[in-house]
Amino acid sequence: MKIGFNLLLWTGHVTEDLYPLFAKLKAVGYDGVEIPIFDGSDATHYRRVGAELKNNGLECTAVTVLPDEAHNAISPVAANRQGAIDHLKKIIECAQEAGVQTLCGPYYQVLGQFTGKYPSEIELEHAAEVHRAIAPMAEAAGIRCGIEALNRFESHLLNTMEQAASYVQRVDHPAFGTMYDTFHANIEEKDPMAAIDTVFATGKLNHIHISENDRGTPGRGHAPCRETIRKLKAIGYDKWLTIEAFGGSLPDLAAATRVWRDFFPSTEQVYTEGYRLIRETWDAA
Repeated sequence: MKIGFNLLLWTGHVTEDLYPLFAKLKAVGYDGVEIPIFDGSDATHYRRVGAELKNNGLECTAVTVLPDEAHNAISPVAANRQGAIDHLKKIIECAQEAGVQTLCGPYYQVLGQFTGKYPSEIELEHAAEVHRAIAPMAEAAGIRCGIEALNRFESHLLNTMEQAASYVQRVDHPAFGTMYDTFHANIEEKDPMAAIDTVFATGKLNHIHISENDRGTPGRGHAPCRETIRKLKAIGYDKWLTIEAFGGSLPDLAAATRVWRDFFPSTEQVYTEGYRLIRETWDAA
């Protein structure tokens, strides 16, 4: 098991200004960070980010999304679905340059864009066509995919682990799996621990986000973070446990994640207490 921290707490695009944070996270004990890769236009930039992480003894995963309708995997327009493939290809190229191990996120639809209907068979198959195209690219780059089911207020295609597990089977590629997020599961799952069993049974549980119910400091809310960590150790999960928290410093990101107030006094509290929560809970389990 490795412990990571998602840099979306500070930025949607990692630049040199954030490099001093890498040493601080390493000093706390983190094995790696999760970098947002939303813009795939400059692979050399991510090579530099990856080199700086390596210099600090940190590994990395990444998170991405589909930016707009012109790059939407469930669009009824073929050109838009091709746009999704082209976009994700660039993201994978950037991720490879950074040394990313797992690419997670809800890269099947545009966030917050709804049809007003249940997910359709056509939408699911359109998305699967996109992911069947990009999964071999990810595999060739040494990257696992971890598609993320979100709560119903952010997406409609995949909300539960049952849906995510079924979707992974639909795509049917060895590099393509899913992930589990304690924040989303706390909203959508009737039994969050049983939901872990549902997806773990597929052999494609590729990533975990430890995220509090208010998206603040893990352990200070009521999401089953500790129970999740104990459960994962008990079933033999051995990949990343990555903390995901959000603040209001970036207006666009705050709007996307519905952050309208402060959830913690400092970012240092989030990454120090969050690390301690995972490490101590795991070791005691």
